[in-house]
Amino acid sequence: MLLHVSDMTSSDANTDTAHTKRLLVLQASAKMAEDEKSGEPVKDKNELEIMKELVDELYNFRDCYFETHGVEEAGRKQSDVAKEIEKTLKKLEEKEDHFKHKAEFLLQKGRCLNVAPDFSAAAEECLARAVKLEPGLVDGWNTLGEQYWKKGDLIGAKNCFTGALQQSKNKVSLRNLSMVLRQLPAADSTAHAKQVMESVDMARQAVQLDVTDGTSWYILGNANVSLFFSCGQNPQLSQQALSAYAQSEKVDRAASCYPELHFNRSTLFQYEEMFSSALGGYSRAAELDPGWEEPLEREKQLLEYLRKVTELLQNKGKVKARRLRTMLSNLSTSALGPCSSPEFRSPTGRVGSLEPRTLSSLTQGHNAGVAALGKVVFSLASEGRMAFTFGMVDSEETCIVVMVYNTADSWGVLIGDTVVIPEPQVKRNSITHKDESFDFRSIRVDSPLLLIVNGKKQNVQSQLAASVSYKPLSE
Repeated sequence: MLLHVSDMTSSDANTDTAHTKRLLVLQASAKMAEDEKSGEPVKDKNELEIMKELVDELYNFRDCYFETHGVEEAGRKQSDVAKEIEKTLKKLEEKEDHFKHKAEFLLQKGRCLNVAPDFSAAAEECLARAVKLEPGLVDGWNTLGEQYWKKGDLIGAKNCFTGALQQSKNKVSLRNLSMVLRQLPAADSTAHAKQVMESVDMARQAVQLDVTDGTSWYILGNANVSLFFSCGQNPQLSQQALSAYAQSEKVDRAASCYPELHFNRSTLFQYEEMFSSALGGYSRAAELDPGWEEPLEREKQLLEYLRKVTELLQNKGKVKARRLRTMLSNLSTSALGPCSSPEFRSPTGRVGSLEPRTLSSLTQGHNAGVAALGKVVFSLASEGRMAFTFGMVDSEETCIVVMVYNTADSWGVLIGDTVVIPEPQVKRNSITHKDESFDFRSIRVDSPLLLIVNGKKQNVQSQLAASVSYKPLSE
């Protein structure tokens, strides 16, 4: 291929160079005129940009701490971040006399102070002044909203995030509003459910604006957990929450180091009886934030629960052999009560009487058309365990653990009670955590209303929707 060589003369070249120079001068003059017109000289603008970069680096240091530090240094994170805040603040304050009436400077100072986990009156003052000087400052409204949230002023926070969205639709306002909506008090359960559904919608919109943002995915996971517990515990919502948490870690390496993500996901794992995953998550949360006591407490509680359940199963609730034989001697199919009726409607909607089966003959998963029948030999209250737990022994003296969810505080069963479980859901639990292992079979019952106790159905006051606490991410 032949290259075409220009036959431009030296005079043409000089003319062209001169023209280029004039263009550059004109562009520079126009830029300076534009900057002077706005009252912000070029030097000031550059310095403000440098300040923003400094504060952005500070956020990056906090959020990506474990990319440059080992987990064994987690105990130092808070003090290391505090030192970085002081260093950045000092650099900003060196320029304060010149920029103290500039909205952008006040925003960056407020953002710097907002990196700390607690409320800062100085940050609130800077940010309030920034948005007063420049009402269209979306970052200012968002950061001010976070300060109100830290202070416990949820209405103030909501107003800030809503105001920011009126200026510009953005992911930070949407996901922060999602968090606030879930925490705002509601008149009743219906109003609360509506707020939670709005919260999920806000989190979804935040994710749609940037599918690579791990924080938005994490907050969507939290919103789905709330929706799961406030709107009927649909298994699909539980799965959506777990998928959102997984996506958060997939798209953002920093998200896998959020202790709150591991803690909140473990809360859901525990409710779903995924005990190994729950223990692992609590342990990881404690590693990432050694100063936070709750993950360690939850891990300890769950291990203690599993130890107790295993021990009580092995010795059948410590009920003496003679007493156990007496209890089982009056165990008969008459205890099936309404389950023996051809009109009995099972939890799945099946109509017809249920056939009593021994515990050893039950298969893993859903056992359609049959009922488990036995005597209570031990029970554990649901405090810190999410489920009222009891042990049941059948005519063959086989013992199984039963976990009943959504029970009212006043509900329970006593040793010696006869319990029938229609179409039982059986699970084999094989749990390993650190140097401990547990292996046992259990039956999950999602409501006490599904049980027949001493031949009778349970009244509606026996049930109370589960309330599970989780920790929002401090942003």
